[in-house]
Formats: sequence, structure tokens, C-alpha cells
Amino acid sequence: MEERKIYVTQSDAKRLRQLIQDYKVGGDHERICLKLLAEELLRAEIVDPQKIPRDVVTMNSLVKFKDMNSGEIYVYSIVYPAAADFEKGKISILAPIGMALLGYRVGDLVEWPVPAGMRRLKVEEVLFQPEAAGQYEL
Repeated sequence: MEERKIYVTQSDAKRLRQLIQDYKVGGDHERICLKLLAEELLRAEIVDPQKIPRDVVTMNSLVKFKDMNSGEIYVYSIVYPAAADFEKGKISILAPIGMALLGYRVGDLVEWPVPAGMRRLKVEEVLFQPEAAGQYEL
């Protein structure tokens, strides 16, 4: 599958780089996640928060996506680790699915390795994006 361009706001990129630098690593899984996140940021197009397209998944976005393997539809917010609460639909950026969705646009198909194998996800809708709502610093 062809690698698509992802978009990350300047403010998200700055906070995520700081997260990578400051995160207290517990084990191999966390190190792998941090390395993958760093790689995603390297390939991302960094965009001014006021110019990010409204259909891009940014930090704190509420996104509806479809698991192409199971056909199930999910709705989650992609958040920083301290705000993660799976029961409330808030997935950490360090979780495989959170990391997979960041920067993709509505209609994009994302393939991402998870502990159970490869997941294929399709971004169906960005239900809320902070930047589109005029919230540039969260």
C-alpha cells in the first residue's frame, strides 16, 4: 500500500516531540511506540494550526473510523497519555490505533500493526477537530 502524506499541526508536533523526549519508558512496548511516533512526525507535513484542513485527524479530534477487517465502526478522541480513558472513548496517541489515525484525512485507508496483527482502518469522519472549532492550544 502506498504511503500517504500525513498532516500534523505545529503545536501538536511540538507537544508530541516533547512527549517523546520526556516520556518515562517502562519497557520494550513503550520504546517501540515512541520510536514509531517519532518516525510518523519525521514524515509528516507540519502545518500552521489555522491552516490545517478540517478533515484531518489532529490531537484531541473526535474521529469516526471503520475497521475494514471486521466492518465495525468506532468513535474515539485521540488524546495525550494523561487524558486517555478508554471507557470514555479517549485513546492515547501512544496506543497503536491512536498513532495510526493521527494526521490522516477523511477517506484515507490506514494500515497499522497492532499486537493482534495488521489493522486496516478507514477514516470515515472527523466529528470534532479543535482547530476547526478555533481551539489552537489544548
